[in-house]
Amino acid sequence: MKRSVITGSGCYIPEIVVKNEAFAQNEFYSEDGYPLNRPAAEIIDKFSRITGILERRYAHPGLPASEMAAQASELAIVDSGIDRESIDQLIVAHNFGDMGDAGCGTDIVPSLASRVKKKLGILNPACIPYDVIFGCPGWLQGMIQADAFFKAGMAKNALVIGTESLSRVIDPHDRDSMIFSDGAGACILQYKETQGLTTGMLSANVRSDCGEETDYINVHQTYNLLSGDDNQYIKMKGRKVYEYALRHVPEAMKNCLDASGVGIDDLKAVFIHQANEKMDEAIVKRFYELYGIIQVPPGILPMCIQWLGNSSVATIPTLYDLVRRGNLAGFGLNKGDVILFASVGAGMNINAVCYGYE
Repeated sequence: MKRSVITGSGCYIPEIVVKNEAFAQNEFYSEDGYPLNRPAAEIIDKFSRITGILERRYAHPGLPASEMAAQASELAIVDSGIDRESIDQLIVAHNFGDMGDAGCGTDIVPSLASRVKKKLGILNPACIPYDVIFGCPGWLQGMIQADAFFKAGMAKNALVIGTESLSRVIDPHDRDSMIFSDGAGACILQYKETQGLTTGMLSANVRSDCGEETDYINVHQTYNLLSGDDNQYIKMKGRKVYEYALRHVPEAMKNCLDASGVGIDDLKAVFIHQANEKMDEAIVKRFYELYGIIQVPPGILPMCIQWLGNSSVATIPTLYDLVRRGNLAGFGLNKGDVILFASVGAGMNINAVCYGYE
């Protein structure tokens, strides 16, 4: 039986470490443009208790998302051992394109995928590069699309990348700015014969709600309306995102797992988009409750948000690479383990993939 199998992975973790204390001098404003009449230290403390984030990584000025993507991809290619000229699909998930520095505007022509192909030195004209704009679930959607191309007989090998430099689109007057970070993750996905019944991509589920939900995550001007700053920044209606995610993500995860034929007791780990520690924990708890299980099994939820923050499309492939390389204490993967990928983000979009580790 042929299935889509991850044969290599890599990630790029930026060098600049920004701890929560770095925001202590910020003046935070509400969505309505009014100053928050609380000390910054109090706001930061509450933020860390809710999100779990203690520090995050920012890319050096001038380092674009496409370069981070290329560096993560190089590691994945070497890890896989694949001939880069045999890659049929080169898919890059992102949301803001290349930005050399804050306020310089997005740059998406040519596509980031085309730039990465050039940076990797791939000459094969049959290697088709394209971008996916799908909010935070973009990398996982790229994996789902590659799997579809494989099953249609149009490709055999894919490089799927998630890369983002959100530090360049954050409003210093918005407390949510402390959530976001930079980074890149990549995987080589190949369509190959598998021996086990639970090896490779087993099932997927995707959901999109584009009514009032469309505006839950958007771009808008600074909350400090008197600043004279006309740049556009990423904005999030945190409470609405939380309620939407808790309502719909567990169901999508259950639908995906049920379609795979794998029982809940055989699930070894959940690799969920690193959006917010408390939200991710609540989603997984609700997911298990759908099976009548009140207590989430220990060691089921690897997390790196505490020190990497939320790098959007890069969080899941980065987390996966850390775990499979043994670089996240307390977590590892063994042959035959069944894991569940899941994500939620701007759109609003949700997706999940059930995968058997080889």
